[in-house]
Amino acid sequence: MTDISAASEPRWRLWSLLIVAAALLIGAALGIIVIPVVQGEAGGVDAYTAICRAIGILPGSPARPTPSSEAAPLPVTRVAWTDVTINQIYRADRNAGAELAEQRCIACHTVEGNTPDPTIPRNAGQSRFAIYKQLHDFKSGARQNDTMTPLVADLEDQAIANLAAYYGRLVRGAIDPERGAPFVGADVENLVQNGDIARNLPPCGACHGIRAGGPIETPTLTSQYPQYIEAQLKAFANGGRHNDIYHRMRSVASKLTPTEMQLLAIYYGGK
Repeated sequence: MTDISAASEPRWRLWSLLIVAAALLIGAALGIIVIPVVQGEAGGVDAYTAICRAIGILPGSPARPTPSSEAAPLPVTRVAWTDVTINQIYRADRNAGAELAEQRCIACHTVEGNTPDPTIPRNAGQSRFAIYKQLHDFKSGARQNDTMTPLVADLEDQAIANLAAYYGRLVRGAIDPERGAPFVGADVENLVQNGDIARNLPPCGACHGIRAGGPIETPTLTSQYPQYIEAQLKAFANGGRHNDIYHRMRSVASKLTPTEMQLLAIYYGGK
């Protein structure tokens, strides 16, 4: 009896392996070939594509066609704050920037950047990093403007840095802590100082406050035209402006009410 059992044990092991292997092959055939092909036919996907999607070679579902999108691609900013870029801005030639500004800019922005037109942003006291980024974005198409886009289309990075150095006399802009803001109501002041947790809104002061430590390209809003600030908030909210890195401003502006946009513009523009 012992000899018979010992002789039959290798057979049972072999049959067990064969059964397991057969089950795996059948499962693989069903999961990778049969089911994807059947689902693909029902969904209008050819057999080869369905099998490749099931294996993971091609993206998409084997059961349905990949939906097409009619959305137009939106270019994003190409500005990267590397040591090279920052040093280029710090070492830019303000005199060369002044000459270029006289040729192309002063008709709208005036010599000192204090334009009288509330639809045109004031450059006076603005951060040179903010000016550099916006000019660069106009050139790359990340930000669109019928006037600015053609004006900067042929400018090299160094020329843009020179212009930024001319108009942006300060590193992070002139935010005067001694100057009070107009009263716009406790709710709006709370948005500036604390944000709104319920709407996942960070405080405006986290980036735009004095020594806030926000992104280097954060623009100075102090003494900017309220009309211009409000227009930009609306543009961020509706997607008309989309050159904010990591979707920061679009995410914030889309959660603000029109009244909040108007009052925030008054708050910052009137400081």
